[in-house]
Amino acid sequence: MHPVEGHQLKGISPSAFQHPADRAASAALGSVPYLDRVVRKLIELGYERALRQSYLGSSVKLSEAQLGEVWRDHALAYTTLDMQEVPDLYLTQVPIANAATIGAKRPMVVVQSGLLRLLDAPQRRAVFAHEAAHVLSDHQLYGTALTILVSLTMTARLPLPLAPVRTALLEWSRATELSCDRAAVIVTRDPLVVCRTLMSIAAGAMVDELDLDAFMRQGLDYVEAGGGLERLTRLAIDLGVTHPMPVRRVHELMAWVHSGEFDRILAGEYTKRDEPRDARAHGGEAIAYYAERFRDAFREAGDQINSSGKQLADWLRNAGGEDEQ
Repeated sequence: MHPVEGHQLKGISPSAFQHPADRAASAALGSVPYLDRVVRKLIELGYERALRQSYLGSSVKLSEAQLGEVWRDHALAYTTLDMQEVPDLYLTQVPIANAATIGAKRPMVVVQSGLLRLLDAPQRRAVFAHEAAHVLSDHQLYGTALTILVSLTMTARLPLPLAPVRTALLEWSRATELSCDRAAVIVTRDPLVVCRTLMSIAAGAMVDELDLDAFMRQGLDYVEAGGGLERLTRLAIDLGVTHPMPVRRVHELMAWVHSGEFDRILAGEYTKRDEPRDARAHGGEAIAYYAERFRDAFREAGDQINSSGKQLADWLRNAGGEDEQ
């Protein structure tokens, strides 16, 4: 099975492919004190504008007239997910294979040159479908704030009150990636293409000679093998990255495909955007699957943010004026 012109998931809701970890993390995020205010203040202070201008000034905007084949792969993802607006697409000279969606109100997709050099056309379409799912799922506000905080961390010492905000957003971000991997599968109609994409990005070279079966077995070893120390080490690594480990993503993705959900969605059996959401059913699945971990992690982050509330207020005021609302 492969992507075809005319394949469209009419009115599909992001809840149709939302991973339970994403559902639990998104729910937990809303309980963190001060978080929403800090995120919006980061946007208001012009950090997003500076980020956008940086990309606009140092990247190439793609279109039908500028790498038209790549642009069409990008646009196809939005057509397939039944989305009317296609965000601007920029190609920037960075050797790392990655792509990102930024912009709290008006999203734009940035693809790094290393990604286009590494991936073939089907894999490229998988990446663009993944990014389109972030837009459909309305991840832009928190995602842009996280990009800003990661940028601040790289260029200067992160202001102390913002450290727990970054931790909370990183936990949420890793969970959203699992949902968007599922969307990449239903857009491309090929789970193995998405798995191969993740393997290629993980390796970064000689991807035509890699064995996907071996990589997928490696995913089982990563999730299942090892004692308490190995698992604790994996958790410590996970806490510092924006994306889950590729082998774990492959494992989670194929478990979902084997559950039958992928086939049901392609057959047209999925939640539509205009349907009322069964919050209890979704909540029950999330709690059973991941909620305990996220409840503890976000409670700790929330306590840290709350306990440094005065520091946070001072930082916001000094950075650009405290919102009186």
